[in-house]
Amino acid sequence: MPVATPDAAQEHRTGTLEAPLFHVVLLDDDDHTYEYVIRMLGAVFRFDPDQGMAHAREVDRTGRTVVLTAGLELAELKQEQIHAFGPDPLLPRSKGSMSAVLEPA
Repeated sequence: MPVATPDAAQEHRTGTLEAPLFHVVLLDDDDHTYEYVIRMLGAVFRFDPDQGMAHAREVDRTGRTVVLTAGLELAELKQEQIHAFGPDPLLPRSKGSMSAVLEPA
């Protein structure tokens, strides 16, 4: 009866247990206020206002901010929640939610 070596067993475990991770990247636009970003991130990710403000500043300054790194299923769910959050009621020209993309981590 063949016996698995520790190296083969380790390779099998890491090959089956490590799922790829994805970044959820929030993209900047001019149709949402800082208040909207902070409120949306609080609702979707349970970020406190300071965390929300840090991401709002980063997305405004750099055009993007990584708000989550997770497995594909959770990353897709959070992306959908961002896209479903709706327009910014504080900005009349805002017609829809912010955009987010998924990128391999």
